[in-house]
Amino acid sequence: MSLVIALAALGFLMLVAYRGYSVILFAPVAALGAVLLTDPAAVLPVYTGLFMEKMVGFVKLYFPAFMLGAVFGKLIELSGFSRAIVAAVIGLAGRERAILAIVLVCNLLTYGGVSLFVVVFAVYPFAAEAFRQADIPKRLIPGTIALGAFSYTMDALPGTPQIQNIIPSTFFQTDAWAAPLLGLAGAGFIFTLGIAYLSWRIRQAAARGEGYGSGHANEPERATDERPVHPAIAVAPLVVVFLLNLAFTRLVPVLYGPSHVTELAGLEQPITTAVPAVAAIWAVQLALLCGILTVLALGWRGIAGRFAEGSRAAVAGALLASLNTASEYGFGAVIAALPGFLVIREALAAIPNPLVNTAVAVTALAGITGSASGGMSIALAAMAEQFKAAASAAGIPFEVLHRVAAMASGGMDTLPHNGAVITLLAVTGLTHRQSYGDIFAVTALKTAAVFFVIALYYLTGLV
Repeated sequence: MSLVIALAALGFLMLVAYRGYSVILFAPVAALGAVLLTDPAAVLPVYTGLFMEKMVGFVKLYFPAFMLGAVFGKLIELSGFSRAIVAAVIGLAGRERAILAIVLVCNLLTYGGVSLFVVVFAVYPFAAEAFRQADIPKRLIPGTIALGAFSYTMDALPGTPQIQNIIPSTFFQTDAWAAPLLGLAGAGFIFTLGIAYLSWRIRQAAARGEGYGSGHANEPERATDERPVHPAIAVAPLVVVFLLNLAFTRLVPVLYGPSHVTELAGLEQPITTAVPAVAAIWAVQLALLCGILTVLALGWRGIAGRFAEGSRAAVAGALLASLNTASEYGFGAVIAALPGFLVIREALAAIPNPLVNTAVAVTALAGITGSASGGMSIALAAMAEQFKAAASAAGIPFEVLHRVAAMASGGMDTLPHNGAVITLLAVTGLTHRQSYGDIFAVTALKTAAVFFVIALYYLTGLV
């Protein structure tokens, strides 16, 4: 019965997320409903002492990264830099290679620190124009953007500042650059097969005589720029974030040491910080802050009149995104404390290989919650120590655990109820029936890539 209660809570949260209800509201409802059926007297203590503690702890660690990433992405959009980057890449790749051009643009923006949701809004108008000129069916745009923005640049490429690559660092005491060779190999696997798949879909459509189509919803106006930005200037902030993320990742542990004690006159007790647990987060925050300053310095003329409104929108979006994920994190902590979860954990523990165990647990929970960061947070909060113990016994570096967990989070998270999928389809004016099949194909490739990386590690020992 305890297992049924845990699964029912997970199923309920997945259902309400799919139907579009707020996870912030219903994550505690689902978690406390499960506690009510298990031990009614524990509902209030669990809500205060476990759910809220974990939720607030997540916000404390990760909200600055959410906020700075959202502000950076918004400024890249307002300055016209994203438009200049898109136009330049399409110009280099050619309209006849619209799929490749849009994938590369999404890669550049997400790897440069722009939020996935911002990338959808920024790239769609140019994707629509490129697909229209190349006479490629519009229904393939969501799959193309998903390949470029929701896959390997999110969690496979070493150093990516996306939150999915940062969360494992706090559990495994690693950094954003963990297992770079495995990450590059996984990215190459997804990119190669993804482009091959989308090219095959184009050939299929051409054989049927299907073109871009007409009568579509949410068709964008053709974008024009009074003051076009030079691509070199537009890409400079992305380069700054990339290089400084790398630099700060190395500098922070050197400057602060393994443990740092802060003493101020007004403090009753000094602040003691375990630096390895937060070094990767600090590095990304500092890099994004420098990226924001670079955008402001280079593009202030285009930003000035809209900075207040744009920054408010970015912070509001960051609050919503971080609280959604934090609520799922609190939900996961409660479910992990229930007797039914022990059954699930024991079943997962029966998987003998620690890397496969990690991959299956993380991608399953990411799929159930419809969130890569939320599912990974739930899995690692409940089982990170188990994963680390098994990896240590097998002689597997924690850097490999980091990369496998990060990549697995971005596998089955893009099921139909995923918020990014719903946003992508809404922005492009398409439906699940029209375009979800291609998004799911990218999801399947992404999931397969995790096991490709695991096999590659065992065959070669690459890290």
